[in-house]
Amino acid sequence: MTTIRNIVLVHGGFVDGSGWQSVYDELTRDGFRVYVVQNPTLSLEGDAAVTRRVLDTLDGPAVLVGHSYGGVVISEAGTHPNVASLAYIAAFAADKGESVNTLIADPPPGAPVPPILPPAEGFLFLDRDKFHGSFAADLPDQVAAFMADSQVPWGVDALGGTVTEPAWRHKPTWYLVATEDRMIPPPAQRAMAERAGASVVEVIGSHAVYVSQPAAVADLIRQAAA
Repeated sequence: MTTIRNIVLVHGGFVDGSGWQSVYDELTRDGFRVYVVQNPTLSLEGDAAVTRRVLDTLDGPAVLVGHSYGGVVISEAGTHPNVASLAYIAAFAADKGESVNTLIADPPPGAPVPPILPPAEGFLFLDRDKFHGSFAADLPDQVAAFMADSQVPWGVDALGGTVTEPAWRHKPTWYLVATEDRMIPPPAQRAMAERAGASVVEVIGSHAVYVSQPAAVADLIRQAAA
């Protein structure tokens, strides 16, 4: 089998695509053509459309990669014919009719509660003072502070968007579990990965594992490309 050469990276909520830079660097050094989707995170429908527009431009098959909420986006957009395989990075692998809201409605006992502030004019933010510990505990203080202060408003409507036909039911799937994640509990990640029939790798890392452990994330994506 020919190795897939196109990689499409989809970010999650509260952040933008620039967090993928180190993963991008790892993969482009190997000769992959890497595309970084910049989702508005206003609605699932809109984010899936933005992702499909990137997929439309490709000259061959791709690995579609999603982090966090980006997992819901790739579950919805990944049925695109240019998607050969999927890679979830500490992400929501949503099933038909599921949304972020339904997936976080019943957390495992004792799971940490993400410090999401009450909605303001239809948008969500994480508490800046708690961002480091909850989202990016394995990153240096200065890096986490920058991420906290450069948050992208996450639209409440995006959390309610439901998947129509999950791509993981039709495409080979990989999943990276971040074992120290305090946003999406690791037991929930493992359960979603098992349900999706994914090939699983576990990495000691926070929810920001794509920033803190780019080599491990790139390794999983290489597996999905092979």
